[in-house]
Amino acid sequence: MKQWESLAGILKTVEKPGRYVGGEFNQVIKDKSNIQVRFAFCFPDLYEIGMSNLGVRILYDVLNRKESVWCERVYAPWLDMQKCMEECGLPLTAHESGDPLRAFDIVGFTLQYELCYTTALGMLKLAGIPLASAERSEEDPIILGGGPCAYNAEPIADFFDLFSIGEGEEALCELCDLYESMKRDGSYTRSAFLRAASHLGGFYVPSLYEVTYKPDGTILACTPRYPDVPAKIRKRIVADMDRAPYPEKLVMPYIETVHDRVVLEVYRGCIRGCRFCQAGMVYRPIREKSPEVLDRQARCLFENSGYDDLSLISLSISDYSRLDELTDRLLTWTEDRHVSISLPSLRVDSFTEALMDKISTVRAGGLTFAPEAGTQRLRDAINKNVAEEDLMRAVDIAFRAGKQSVKLYFMQGLPTEQKEDLAGIADLCRKVVDVYYRIPKAERARGVQVTASVSCFIPKPFTPFQWDCQDPLDLLLEKQEYLRGLMTDRHVRYNWHDAKVSRLEAVFARGDRRLAPAIRMAVEEGIRFDAWDECFDYDHWMRIFKKTGIDPAFYANRTFAEDEILPWDIIDIGVTKAYLLRERHKAYQNETTPSCAEQCNGCGANCLGGVNRWCK
Repeated sequence: MKQWESLAGILKTVEKPGRYVGGEFNQVIKDKSNIQVRFAFCFPDLYEIGMSNLGVRILYDVLNRKESVWCERVYAPWLDMQKCMEECGLPLTAHESGDPLRAFDIVGFTLQYELCYTTALGMLKLAGIPLASAERSEEDPIILGGGPCAYNAEPIADFFDLFSIGEGEEALCELCDLYESMKRDGSYTRSAFLRAASHLGGFYVPSLYEVTYKPDGTILACTPRYPDVPAKIRKRIVADMDRAPYPEKLVMPYIETVHDRVVLEVYRGCIRGCRFCQAGMVYRPIREKSPEVLDRQARCLFENSGYDDLSLISLSISDYSRLDELTDRLLTWTEDRHVSISLPSLRVDSFTEALMDKISTVRAGGLTFAPEAGTQRLRDAINKNVAEEDLMRAVDIAFRAGKQSVKLYFMQGLPTEQKEDLAGIADLCRKVVDVYYRIPKAERARGVQVTASVSCFIPKPFTPFQWDCQDPLDLLLEKQEYLRGLMTDRHVRYNWHDAKVSRLEAVFARGDRRLAPAIRMAVEEGIRFDAWDECFDYDHWMRIFKKTGIDPAFYANRTFAEDEILPWDIIDIGVTKAYLLRERHKAYQNETTPSCAEQCNGCGANCLGGVNRWCK
C-alpha cells in the first residue's frame, strides 16, 4: 500500500501522468489464478509512441486470446518519472496489473530501431532484472527480443535470452505453449527451455552459439555449441493474411498518442526492390489481404473505437493489387460517417487523379512522396524505379485538387552519390514549386510549401548495400551544409537529420557482440532515449567507445568484403545473399530491376511459402 501511495504522489509531479496510470478502456484483465504464462510486452519508448505501434496491438491481442496466457503492456518512463521511481525505490511495473516485471515469466521487447537499445536495457535495470543473460537466475524472467532489430541482434546478444525472428503471431504462441508444458511436466530450467526453444523454428538463442574472430577483426565463424542447435535460424512468416488474427478492439489511451486512428494493415512485403531498404527485403514474400476481410476489419475497429480517421498501411500502399476495389468498398460507409481515409505510403508512379479524389472526400491535408535521390542516375542505382515526370505529374494532380503542401523524402550519402546528385535534390524541389505556379491562379490553393526532408544513408543488414560504408561524419556534415546553401527558394523548407545520430545507428546496425561492453557502460552511466534530441549525447558515446576499445569506423565507415562472414549471417530471411550481391553489382552499373509485379527476379523468398500472387 505504501508503494501505491508513493506512486500517487509521484504522478502529481511528472509530465503527462496519463502515461503511467493504466486502466484504459478495452485493456485485458484476467484472473491470475487461471494463468499459466504471464507475458510482459515492453515497448522501449514513451507510452504515446508505443500505444500507436501496430505490432504491439496485434501481438497483445493474439497472446490474450489464449486462455492460459496473460499479456500485459509496459512502456519506458520518461526521465522525470524514471528519476522519481529510482529515488523512491519503485520498480518498473505493467499497466494492467501493476505488478513488477520480475513477477512475469517472459518479458518481451519489440526493438523497432537501434537507438532504443539503451532504453530497453534501462527498463530491465529499473525492474531489478540482471542485464546480462548469463547473470540471471532460475527465478528471473526469460528476456525475449523481436522486431526489425532482431535481424542483427549481435550488439545486444549478451543481454537477451532469445530473439523471435520474423512474424510473431504463431511463433510467440508456440513459445508460450512450450513454457507452459515444461513447467507443467517439471522439466523446466532456463537452459533446458532455451535449448528447446531453438528447435521451434524462428528463435535465435545467442548463448547457444560461439563467435570467433580473425586477427583483422572480421568474423571467423559462428558455430552452434551443440549438434541439435540449428546452424541458421529461418524467419517465421504468417502464410495466409486473410486468416491471420487481427484486433477487433483497441486499447483506448487516456492521452493523445502519435497515431490516434484506426490502422488497417493491407498487406505484408513489398514488390519493389529499393537497394537501401531493409524492410523491403526482410518482410518478403508479399502477402495481401482481400478487400472483403479489410472492409470487415475496418468496420469492426471503427465501431469499437470511434476514431474518425482510417489509415491504410503497408510498405507501399499504392502497390496493393486491389486498391480501387478496397477504397470503393470503404467509401460506401466512411463518407456518410465522416471517416477520412489516409494512404501514408504512396508512390509517385502509381498516384492517380481517381485515387486523389477518393482520399480527399472528407479531409484535406498534405501529401508525402519519396523520390529518395535528386537525379535519375542515382534513382536507377538505388532501384527506386520512379522518374522525375512521375513526381511532376503526381504533384500537379495534388495541387489541382487543392493541396498546398508536399513533403519529399530524400537520402544523402547513398553509394555512388556524386555532387550533382545532391544538387539535384534542390533542383527537384524548385521544379515542384514551378508545377504549382504553372496552374492557373483560379485552379490552385493559396500558397505552396514544399518540405525536403533529407536523411543520411545507413547501410542496413539484408540489403544490397549491406556491404557498403557510410560516409565519414565530416563528409556527411559537409554534404548537409552544401545542400543547405542550395535551398534558396522561399517556398522550400529544408529539414535534415542529425548526422551524428545516423553514425551511431550505423555502428549498431552493422555491429557484432563486441559492442556489448560499450552498450552496458552506456546504460550504467545513465544513457537513455538516444533517438530523442534532448537526450542524445554523441560525445558521451565516443568516450565510451574509447574506454571499451571500440573503433566505430570499423562498423560504420568500412566497406565489408563480399566474401566475409557478416554478423547477421546466422539469420535466414529467405532472400538469398546471391540475389543481394547481384543487386549490389547492378547498382554500380546504374541498372534497374523490375518489380515483382512485372517479373519474378529470383530473390529466394518463395522458399518461405505463403499465400501470395507474386512469387513463382
